[in-house]
Amino acid sequence: MKKFITTLKNIWSIEELRNKIIFTLLLLFIYRLGSFIVLPGIDPNKLENLQANTQGGMLGLLNAFVGGAFSKASIFALGIMPYISASIFMQLMTILVPQMAKVQKEGESGRKKINQWTRYLTVIVTAFQAAAYIGYLNSPGIAEALIPAYGRFFWVSTVVILTVGTLFVMWLGEKITDKGLGNGTSIIIMIGILARLPHSFMEEWTSRFVGNGAGGLLIMLVEIVFLIAVIMGLIMLVQGTRKVPVQYAKQIVGNRQLGGARNFLPLKVNAAGVMPIIFAQAILFLPTIFTGFTGEGWARYFTDHTNVVYMIVYSICVIAFTFLYTALIFNPKQMADELKRNNGFIPGVKPGQPTADYIGTIMDRITLPGAVLLAFVGILPGIFQLIFGMQPNFATFFGGTSLLIMVGVILDTLQQIETQLLMRQYDGLMSSGRIQGRQQTAGQSI
Repeated sequence: MKKFITTLKNIWSIEELRNKIIFTLLLLFIYRLGSFIVLPGIDPNKLENLQANTQGGMLGLLNAFVGGAFSKASIFALGIMPYISASIFMQLMTILVPQMAKVQKEGESGRKKINQWTRYLTVIVTAFQAAAYIGYLNSPGIAEALIPAYGRFFWVSTVVILTVGTLFVMWLGEKITDKGLGNGTSIIIMIGILARLPHSFMEEWTSRFVGNGAGGLLIMLVEIVFLIAVIMGLIMLVQGTRKVPVQYAKQIVGNRQLGGARNFLPLKVNAAGVMPIIFAQAILFLPTIFTGFTGEGWARYFTDHTNVVYMIVYSICVIAFTFLYTALIFNPKQMADELKRNNGFIPGVKPGQPTADYIGTIMDRITLPGAVLLAFVGILPGIFQLIFGMQPNFATFFGGTSLLIMVGVILDTLQQIETQLLMRQYDGLMSSGRIQGRQQTAGQSI
């Protein structure tokens, strides 16, 4: 406890780090404040049905990402998710389209062009999703919250306000990245998820003790034990690496010997990070958009994460996207060329193409278990909800994108704080070893 207090004092004593933390907290407070401002033309006292319909499933997950703003019909109801969708699309285009790849390689000017195009695409995606959200608000049972006198202005004003709200949240995320602590987009999503945790925990606590007594307490304790175990497993998945030994040739320069050191090339078990899960959920989320977020007809299979059809399709999508995204961001040929350029080699493997083939083979072998584990993590909320009968909101914290994003963002933020401490010759956050964040890839938002 004494070391923890000393570490906090060291963090606060660094003026640059202190200013970054205060600035980040201030912008996050503004974001959370806006999540409670209801759209014009909606009676906030008649949103019970809207909140009830966002319990679990894809809508529950979207509601968790935006900190409950979706179910409150807030001006930030769509949050930063349209920007995430636009960023993912542009990132794929820079890999798949040669002209886009050429623009990205232009340096700072190319990066600014890609960012500007991403903002334009965000406006289009937000307007489309805002129209679908209006259709959802006009569905039976929820339309009672609409104020009739405001009806003729509601469509236009809501599309404009939701679009501006998303752009403002996007701006907050960029400012946090530039002047705050950590990746702003990721932190905003994490804060939205964490904001739902106390309410979800109280829902689960109340449901367990109504008519269950001591038996409910035991089940609750078992659930918490499983939650801790899942978090520990996710940390291992995020930080897991396969170390490939690398030897550097010795060089004699004057009276000194350079090189000859034996290092390791760390290959991430989960090199794709959270992106495959986001891709998969984006694909499965499309049917709910086309049905106005109602999930009627065949779309109902993709709104309930306890459905077997949803679990199977979701797992297949995650595994496929894991291999696809890893192949897009991981270039064994480039790694082999860099090793050769730096007089490095893998013992027993010839430099050049044989080294690239060797690294690619190892990556393929470790990607399969990583993809399967990632798919399993994605369907864990539905499994725990079926086994324990959890409340849908509480079940989302037992895996899936929510927990994976929280673990990854917290590790990244702690890594940045630890780097600031070590740069100023303070002790790190851990007494043994250093905190490792996720692998960072160019253009990755989360």
